[in-house]
Parts: sequence; C-alpha cells; structure tokens
Amino acid sequence: MNAQNPPPHRAVRSYVVRGGRITAAQERALVELWPVYGVDYAPVPLDLDRLYGRHAPRTLEVGFGNGEHLAARAHAEPERDFLGVEVHRPGVGHLLLAAAAQGSSNLKVICHDAVEVLERQIPAAALDEVELLFPDPWPKKRHHKRRIVQPAFVGLLASRLAFGGRLHLATDWEPYAALMLEVLDACPLLRNVAPDGGFLPPPRARAATRFERRGTRLGHVVRDLEFVRA
Repeated sequence: MNAQNPPPHRAVRSYVVRGGRITAAQERALVELWPVYGVDYAPVPLDLDRLYGRHAPRTLEVGFGNGEHLAARAHAEPERDFLGVEVHRPGVGHLLLAAAAQGSSNLKVICHDAVEVLERQIPAAALDEVELLFPDPWPKKRHHKRRIVQPAFVGLLASRLAFGGRLHLATDWEPYAALMLEVLDACPLLRNVAPDGGFLPPPRARAATRFERRGTRLGHVVRDLEFVRA
C-alpha cells in the first residue's frame, strides 16, 4: 500500500446491507413499479411540491423495513404525502407491491443510505414529520457505534423538520430507549411532548411493524418518543 495515497475514509454505517431473499414479484416491482413510486438518489435537493404534484403535509419514514406501517399510513391519510427511505431491496419491493395494490398516489420511495439522503436530497425545514421505528439496536457493545440515533444524526433530522414538525421514534430495546431519550433531550432544536419528559404509550392507530410484533412476542416493552421542532 502506498503511504502517500491512504484509502479513503469510510463512514460508519448504521446498517449492514444483506442480500436477503427477494421474491420474483419483488424483483419485478423494482423494475416495473419503480418509475411510478421510486425516486433515484442524487446529491441535489428535491423539489417536493413538484415530486408530488401538490403542497401537503409530508412525512418521512427512515428505514421502513417491509413498509407495512408506511403503506398503511399512506392509504389511511390521502391528504398527506409520504416518503420512505430504505436500503434493503426486498423491503422496497414489498412496499412497491403494497402501494400498487392499494393505489397510493401519495407515496414515494428512495433506496439509498438515509444519512446521505437527508444531507443532500431533503431540503432544510421541508418535512412535517419524521418517523424512525424500531431501528436496529445493535445490542453488542462493540457495535454501539453503528446505532443510528447519535447526536449528529438527530441534529440532521431536526434541521429537516419545519417549525412545529414532529419526530417520532420507537424501540423495544430498553437500553436503546434510554439512549434515545438522552440524545433527543440534548438536541437544542427539539422539545419532548411527553408531559413527564419521558416516553409515550404506543399510538393505537399504528400498524405494528414486523419488528414490533417480534418484540411483543418476546415480552419486550415498547417505548415511544415524540419530540417537536421548537
């Protein structure tokens, strides 16, 4: 290795790209439905009004998994626009199929790293709501640096919220819940909406994600956090 040309710095990722099983239907969806619902990553800010063809309240879900929750919300709230960001192709394909089946016209998807999308593609103060539900807790101590809820990322999320916009997080991993609360409390752009400054009960209207159902089966307590851009 040439000492004068060191390898480029690689930022720590909050995820590991897994191949996973992808069905033939999901593969077809990634080809046939992407022109309808997909947004290609590019390091330039999106014109969201142009993308959706209107001006409406907008929700971003970071790491939507299989997209069950996001699809359900898009179907139940046609007056609101939804954008999902996910790196795993099988989950993206699953969401595309759900969106097409229910005829959603208010849902778009980006298959790319959420940090780069938020830094480069989402304009400041452009969102009314951000959801981060059941992110990987990386329970082993040596992997804690991979947790997505870190001060810099929370500050980035807050900067993309309009004033009065809401940031909603949930986890069933108790130590991660405590860390989330600590990190969000320390962000000067955010204010906890819980009356006691702690957690909120899970919203009844939420469509449980696969990870939430798994945590419930294991007897884990689900913790929800909601902060507002102050």
